[in-house]
Amino acid sequence: MSDYLSLSEAELRKYVIAHPDDEDAFQHYMEIVRAKPGRIVVKTTEQLIEEIKKRMAS
Repeated sequence: MSDYLSLSEAELRKYVIAHPDDEDAFQHYMEIVRAKPGRIVVKTTEQLIEEIKKRMAS
């Protein structure tokens, strides 16, 4: 289905949840999420804890 290309981010999220087998829609959604500014990537639990502490302190 290529109709997901015209959906808003919120609509696309709902679509992906409702259609977990649609890999193309999921990848499109992930491209949108990854493109957001200020996104933080953590690879370990320790990094996650440190990021949470930083955000709570500000």
